[in-house]
Amino acid sequence: MARCLIGCGSNLGRRREQLDRGLELLRFMPGVDLVAVSRYLETRPVGGPPDQGPFLNGACLVETDLAPRDLLGALFAVENTLERRREDRWGERTIDLDLLLYDDLVVDSLDLTLPHPRMATRRFVLEPSAEIAAELHYPPGNCTVRELLDNISVPHPLVAVVGVPGSGAREVATAVADATLARLVQAPVPLPLPTAARLESRTDSPDGGAGSDPAARWLAAAEAWQRPLRSRDWSDDPHGTIADYWLGVVPAAAAVQVSASEWLRFEHGFERLAAAAVAPHVAIFLRVSKDELRERVAFRSRQGGLASDIFSEIPVGTAVAQADIDEQVATLERLQERIERRLRCPPERCPRAPKAVISIAADDLAAACAEATAAVEAML
Repeated sequence: MARCLIGCGSNLGRRREQLDRGLELLRFMPGVDLVAVSRYLETRPVGGPPDQGPFLNGACLVETDLAPRDLLGALFAVENTLERRREDRWGERTIDLDLLLYDDLVVDSLDLTLPHPRMATRRFVLEPSAEIAAELHYPPGNCTVRELLDNISVPHPLVAVVGVPGSGAREVATAVADATLARLVQAPVPLPLPTAARLESRTDSPDGGAGSDPAARWLAAAEAWQRPLRSRDWSDDPHGTIADYWLGVVPAAAAVQVSASEWLRFEHGFERLAAAAVAPHVAIFLRVSKDELRERVAFRSRQGGLASDIFSEIPVGTAVAQADIDEQVATLERLQERIERRLRCPPERCPRAPKAVISIAADDLAAACAEATAAVEAML
């Protein structure tokens, strides 16, 4: 029997009656044993259309011999019985039943994502879940449900908006900080990426293909990025901090430039800097498609390297007209994959990786700003 955590909510009609009815229907589903039900908490709506009424939110713990997709189908059946409508994303609903955890299963497919992709920052999910299943395991962060709740409950949380040059991290971080009244920290210096052809050169020559001492250059960038995040100077402002970068991006990018013979020196210096910095409690990872990256690189190239355009952190070099856009896009794609792997690194190997990582499609920057804002507002 699998142990599964299910979130439930309602903000339309007779909320408590509908939640009670939904749980009663679930109790009598074949193959489902309802083990525990939390109290209901009234919460404000996050995201979605304006002027919605407040939610009643709760959670339940079940044991089941149903396969994950069969259990998801059972939840849909209960929602349909109670006339759940899905016209608007995050809109009003008579009932909402979300499959949050299914044992330690991790699935990422078009029809099923486990654990639930946004549960790690949702206080209205984590508070009732911790009431009935505090020690349940959350595989991506290798932590418990209680530890996820504690992670977003620190006095001054750090949320890092993370992406490759051209992802729109600065714009998204600014929008989130404005909406949540958080302190905004922007990268003091750009990521020192060269043009694509030089970025992909990694040799054991003295300059590693990138200047006289690439390890020192990357460490200088890491030190500049670390300075606003030093633990000893950390703020106690209750609104938290939104940063448009993550210190862990530096080694992900430096790995293709710093020679093998110099890597240990770089790694030792970077670890010293990282140990003295506040690690992000939440990372919002902006994933950009290959086609959109190509559009943004081409746009940046047409600007002739002007610093005023919104994708000014994309490196274009001095010979913009000769830039190989396809090669540069491939370089950014590979960097994007390395950043994501580092964000998802198991905590036992990467103790300063964030427990909570929310991945957002960033091809549409306005939509990305709205979704990132909703993720952070859900922490409050």
